[in-house]
Amino acid sequence: MSSQPLLYDFSSAAITTALFALLILFNEVGFRVGRFVQDRTDEEIKTLTGAIQASILGLLALLLGFTFSMSMQRYDNRSQALIAEANAIGTVALRAQLLPAQYQPQASRLLQQYIAARIAISKIDLTRREQRARDSRQVTDLQNQLWSVAVQAAHDDPRPVTSGVFIAALNEMIDAQGRRNALLQMHVPEVVLLLLFIVFIASGGILGYSSGLSGRRVVAPTVMVSFLICLIVFIIIDLDRPKRGFIQVDQSSLLMLQQSGPH
Repeated sequence: MSSQPLLYDFSSAAITTALFALLILFNEVGFRVGRFVQDRTDEEIKTLTGAIQASILGLLALLLGFTFSMSMQRYDNRSQALIAEANAIGTVALRAQLLPAQYQPQASRLLQQYIAARIAISKIDLTRREQRARDSRQVTDLQNQLWSVAVQAAHDDPRPVTSGVFIAALNEMIDAQGRRNALLQMHVPEVVLLLLFIVFIASGGILGYSSGLSGRRVVAPTVMVSFLICLIVFIIIDLDRPKRGFIQVDQSSLLMLQQSGPH
């Protein structure tokens, strides 16, 4: 299994808390620096500092929107992939009824096991790589058993409208599982997140520096804005963490398929 990005091993809450603490720290450092140079700074420089502050906050807003869009798109893609896989499994279950009678019970039993295996692996954190590897081998083994049933059925009944359509559906089910696995490995590039974090922390520093130049602390608004931005960053990170964060793809499609059972 491919390695995860470095930040993936840290929880969304831990990263966001660390960012908030760093922002407050840099805000305080910036305020002290601003107070230190206040008497030696003319009004023109103070005005220019305000313009720079507005530019950095604008860049931060742009990065927040861009990164949120990326993470939301990946979340949507994973949701659609799960629905597509559930539909593919359901199609295999229906077309199993076209197999020769002696193969139908075995195909149905294997499909039930396959659905249970896919639900089980869906609940496992991607950082638990050894357990996911074991479950992935089980899924592959069940796929091979289903394919073996399809091959045997095709030998006994080679008609394309019976065994043939089952084989086509089974192939699509395997492909759907592969696409879903591939999407689990797709994250917002870590360099984009790091750039967002750097601009975020820098905005705290420039806010503190601007306050220091004016000689007045703006504590409540600064903390409130910092907290709200941290919440947005938390959502961005959490959306980008399949099976790792608090926001998870709805598994109801597979669960309903398991409850109904292959017919």
